[in-house]
Amino acid sequence: MNLLMAIVVGVLYATGLFMILRRSIVKLVFGLSLLSHGTNLLIFTAGGLTRGRPSLIPEGQLTIEQPYADPISQALILTAIVISFAVLAFSVVLLYRVYQTIGTEDMDKLRAPDS
Repeated sequence: MNLLMAIVVGVLYATGLFMILRRSIVKLVFGLSLLSHGTNLLIFTAGGLTRGRPSLIPEGQLTIEQPYADPISQALILTAIVISFAVLAFSVVLLYRVYQTIGTEDMDKLRAPDS
């Protein structure tokens, strides 16, 4: 399972980097989104994949039984999802405003001086 997750994270990173290097701002935003999803999966995989085990101490016990789900990685991923959604929303609004003002979303035409 870890090998499969490593391959998925690698594919998400490679696709995200490929899309960031394109000339379109829309592809840049999608690339950033793919990179954030790849990072979330990487954190989740590094925390350990445990199925069907909660990260809570059962009532009446002092310790948790092994194996258990890591709550820190889950909290980090939840925070990262919220932050990446905010960055994505800001990027979409900024992209819309740039397209509305200049009339193009091509990076080469954005760098050219006004003619």
